[in-house]
Amino acid sequence: MQVPAHFEYEKATSVEDALDFLARHGEEARIVAGGHSLIPMMKLRLAQPDALIDINDVDELSYIRVEGDVLCLGALVRHAELLASPVAAEHFPILRDAERVIADPIVRNRGTVGGSLCQADPSEDLSAAFAALRALVVICGPDGSRTVPVREFHVGPYETVVEPGELLTEIRVPIRPGGSSAYEKVERRVGDWPLAAAGAAVWLDGDTIADAGIGLTAVRAEHFAATEAEEFLRGRQISEETLVRAGHIAAEHCDPVADQRGPADYKRHLAGELTTRALRRATERARP
Repeated sequence: MQVPAHFEYEKATSVEDALDFLARHGEEARIVAGGHSLIPMMKLRLAQPDALIDINDVDELSYIRVEGDVLCLGALVRHAELLASPVAAEHFPILRDAERVIADPIVRNRGTVGGSLCQADPSEDLSAAFAALRALVVICGPDGSRTVPVREFHVGPYETVVEPGELLTEIRVPIRPGGSSAYEKVERRVGDWPLAAAGAAVWLDGDTIADAGIGLTAVRAEHFAATEAEEFLRGRQISEETLVRAGHIAAEHCDPVADQRGPADYKRHLAGELTTRALRRATERARP
């Protein structure tokens, strides 16, 4: 029988509440919302927090809205809400693409966008999508708030820059004209972690790629990004040869590990092919 170790439980109703509880319980306190990653780890005693701070009633963190030229997502937005959002899909179809292939309806109905990012799983889908979009995250703590590029948010497997006593509150995605995006994933079965996945965002100036963002997951790409491929694409004319070459460059800078999901060479091949497919679909969507 799998039973978590003893822990204290607090239920926050505001960000201020959550921060107060975190300060009270110290470094071994953990935030819980969806709980699909944390609770199983607690049952196996791989995680043994002294206290859980439940933020499900912190309504101020549950919103999807456009503020000026930024799409703002509260950290408590559920996957199902992001999937169903016409505002998010209008500006960033990559988010709908990614949410369609995350887990199953049960997980999507309870799991949160902020929780996915903070879990920092090396195979996490949204981290790659937000890396392609060059999103920013807002982190609140006792000394105020700070904004961090999502590409600097993860410092290693299951590690982020969120310090003890801090709380991720918002994801901010800049809206730029002339662009679109897409996400491609290969998994062993529906709802599984990816063998490999790639997200792409492009901004066009006529038939020229003015800028590009590429996010990769499950293949050990640094910060979920493929910066060398992005640099290659900038200023180039759109062509199949260009998109394929960008995929090859992305694959060359991956370092996948062989495991039960497949050998490293196969995962590297997938990373390149999926990058090309995501770029192809993103450019098609971006063209008028």
